[in-house]
Amino acid sequence: MTDVFDAATRSRTMAAVKGRDTSPEMRLRKAMHAMGLRHRLQVRALPGSPDLVYPRFRAAVFVHGCFWHRHPGCPRATTPATRTDYWLPKFERNVARDARALAELTALGWRAAVVWECALTVRRTPATAQALAEWLRGDAAALELP
Repeated sequence: MTDVFDAATRSRTMAAVKGRDTSPEMRLRKAMHAMGLRHRLQVRALPGSPDLVYPRFRAAVFVHGCFWHRHPGCPRATTPATRTDYWLPKFERNVARDARALAELTALGWRAAVVWECALTVRRTPATAQALAEWLRGDAAALELP
């Protein structure tokens, strides 16, 4: 199947994909802030530049898009039918980079959580934020939501 857009339109579309301040991330940030939990954003000094950092709890949170970060078993983690020779290695690099960042954070003594985009729908965000808040206040080393 060929692309429905010409090269220039596709380029503009892909350039508009945001790496921060995405809708799922903003929903989680607002919910956590409403619970009184204050965070830092995209701390570049930490491996992987976590989306949310809670220094008080020595915890970092990554908000991963299901498509880009390959959420296992999620229907949003589809693989494009065209140019698989480009997409598959790209997805593998993303997953490897994520694993490396989590391992490096753990080695530095930080706790890390991954919150998937599908856990941050309008309906599911309050429960996800509550689970994350409980994890922050607890002592578990890692968390993955959902």
